[in-house]
Amino acid sequence: MKITWIGHACFLIAAKEGRLLTDPFAAKVPCAFPAVTADAVTVSHEHHDHNAVDRVSGKPAAVRGVGAHRAGGLEIVGIASSHDASGGSQRGQNTIFAFTLEGIRLAHLGDLGAPLDKTQVAALRGVQVLFTPVGGYYTIDAATAAGVVRQLPDVRLVFPMHYRTKQIADWPIAPVDEFLRTMDNVRHIGSSDVDLTKATLPETLEVWVLSHA
Repeated sequence: MKITWIGHACFLIAAKEGRLLTDPFAAKVPCAFPAVTADAVTVSHEHHDHNAVDRVSGKPAAVRGVGAHRAGGLEIVGIASSHDASGGSQRGQNTIFAFTLEGIRLAHLGDLGAPLDKTQVAALRGVQVLFTPVGGYYTIDAATAAGVVRQLPDVRLVFPMHYRTKQIADWPIAPVDEFLRTMDNVRHIGSSDVDLTKATLPETLEVWVLSHA
């Protein structure tokens, strides 16, 4: 499969089973949004920097909420979580999405706002590739994200997201460096995309940092 970071919390995952896009952001977010097609689009919550399904070509099926979904030929599971550490009382609810493509189990945490509870950890058992926010303020911060990674012992590859970049330099979130200082085996890919197969999954935990598309 090919994984491309569009920016912020938006990734395109192009696999044999289909093309999945996560959390597309609206035009008011000052990041480039290339022309992209998808079979399914996951929306972790209804904030403008995560729910712009209308920007995606190909008439994709939009996936929202908790439970088992079949969309665009893909099997996706939504797991309940909160956008803050107060059970959602500050910023509402958030959906974690887990899916298996080409024999690899992946999970996108959306705007997770708190460490995982036992139910969430159980639902994410076996996840090998994790997309996690790390910038804090609106989501979990670097230290909490590192703790979430430790809660999931099968994870072999982490893609950090939702952190300050030059495109959103005035947003009150931290850059990725704070998270990277908490982790070992960090690779700066130097590209917006990377190819991944079961055979090329790292044997031990690594963090791969992509560039904006």
